[in-house]
Amino acid sequence: MLPIAPSTYYVHRARRRDPALRPERHKRDVELESEIRRVFDDNFAVYGVRKVWRPLRREKRRVARCTVERLMRRMGIRDAVRGRAFKITTRADEAAKGVPDLVKREFSASRPNQLWVAALTYVATWAGFVYVAFVIDVFSRLIVGWRVSTSLRSDIALDALEQAVHARRIDGRLVPSQRSRRSIPLDSVHGSPS
Repeated sequence: MLPIAPSTYYVHRARRRDPALRPERHKRDVELESEIRRVFDDNFAVYGVRKVWRPLRREKRRVARCTVERLMRRMGIRDAVRGRAFKITTRADEAAKGVPDLVKREFSASRPNQLWVAALTYVATWAGFVYVAFVIDVFSRLIVGWRVSTSLRSDIALDALEQAVHARRIDGRLVPSQRSRRSIPLDSVHGSPS
């Protein structure tokens, strides 16, 4: 009935009854699991693979790093992760009307200042999240306005837009001295756009 050879079934059944018949690797893994658990628990359950492997090596245990990794994964233990674990407590209203797409997904322009797009994102830092708003000129692919804040305020995007408007105000074009100070090529931020 089983999709295996009968001899395989009887070997596994015999090994289950008598642990002495198990392969050497399995015996060594059982022994290493207790050592890994000891090192992990002695260090407040925060060590990862590398930090568990090194004390074992210092104790003259001949074990490969990949073996420690395999056994830790099998045991279901892992290192502590820095930062906070976030739980999303809000859910988007499916019936709510979304923001209208005013450019109909057509991100092309034939001249500067014809079309600007804005983006708002956040970056995790050691001190917490930093929120960044960008205004990008589609024609030149330059960031023409931006703002950074440690709190997500509603006016961060408006401040970025205001900076972009002031940077582009003179004769509808960017003055060269302002270009070097206020505009950042988008290629230098995220690589060349596709």
